[in-house]
Amino acid sequence: MKKTGLFIGALLLAAGLSGCGDKPADKAANATPDQANATAQQTGDQKKLRIGFTAYKYDDNFIALFRKVVHEEADKMKDKVDLIMNDSQNAQQVQNDQIDAMLSKGVDGLAINLVDPAAGETVMTKIKAEDVPVVFYNKKPAKAVLDAYDKAYYVGIDPNAQGIAQGELIMKAWKANPNLDLNKDGVIQYVMLKGEPGHPDAEARTIYSVKTLNDNGIKTEELALDAAMWDTALAKDKMDAWLSGPNGDKIEVVICNNDSMAFGAIEALRAAGKQLPVFGVDALPEAIVKIKEGEMAGTVLNDANGQGVGTWDMIVNLAAGKNPTDGTDFVLENKELLIPSIGIDKDNVDQFNK
Repeated sequence: MKKTGLFIGALLLAAGLSGCGDKPADKAANATPDQANATAQQTGDQKKLRIGFTAYKYDDNFIALFRKVVHEEADKMKDKVDLIMNDSQNAQQVQNDQIDAMLSKGVDGLAINLVDPAAGETVMTKIKAEDVPVVFYNKKPAKAVLDAYDKAYYVGIDPNAQGIAQGELIMKAWKANPNLDLNKDGVIQYVMLKGEPGHPDAEARTIYSVKTLNDNGIKTEELALDAAMWDTALAKDKMDAWLSGPNGDKIEVVICNNDSMAFGAIEALRAAGKQLPVFGVDALPEAIVKIKEGEMAGTVLNDANGQGVGTWDMIVNLAAGKNPTDGTDFVLENKELLIPSIGIDKDNVDQFNK
């Protein structure tokens, strides 16, 4: 398929393996594109399509899974399509330069994972001026940006739904395990490791995870919240500080906007000789292992396979002058393809392994 069952593909594909302030000029010099099948040949009379991708940074765990999927899809079409993949190294200026370079090479379509969603208007202005179709993925620009260009689309997830799914996992664990309420006050005392401030996914996951608990009659108390920028090491540092602080012994639940930060929290807990329920988002392979081993309480599937296949199929169709959903059963809502989210805990984790 490329057409059905997208929501469980990330884990099945990735069992062997989810976002600024450096100097853009220095990074631009080192931002060499990773080109797959970049021969730019012609087969017979039919010109090969050239598709350009940018990823906000290669060393993000979710993006690594996404790129693997895209390269696999590109390999299936290597006689018809050339893929140019760029690492934007978490610098928007680097990404802007990469987009300019690809447009100057005459790419037929672009797929953009924005470093900074607020830069969407600037990026769109460049692309629209060249009349090149674009699919934004994983990081969503403002609705007005998408609406301003009839050849612009988005592939991602509903971040509200991810927050809700995470909240439901926490609620399920809380109700099933009275011992999680360490002080027996009926209130979840939690800490929150947030992703990138202002990132739509980070904001929605932060709000809706807790709102879901409150809407279902579960009281909560936030002991601490801080941005760890999706990063494991930074999350560990934050968690270390909380555990050694005045509220360290009061923490009952650790809520994380992604799995990478959850891994950092788990490292800090292990070093402190503690074990608390930790919840993430992405369903990375390592998270699945940690759930099976009891180190992690739950995660939410952020389907890299579904997003990768969806982005690839749509931009190839658009580059060929076709409807973006041609040959698929994708259903777009307001120019968006939203991949379903699923909560994963010990009760269903075996479904997400080979």
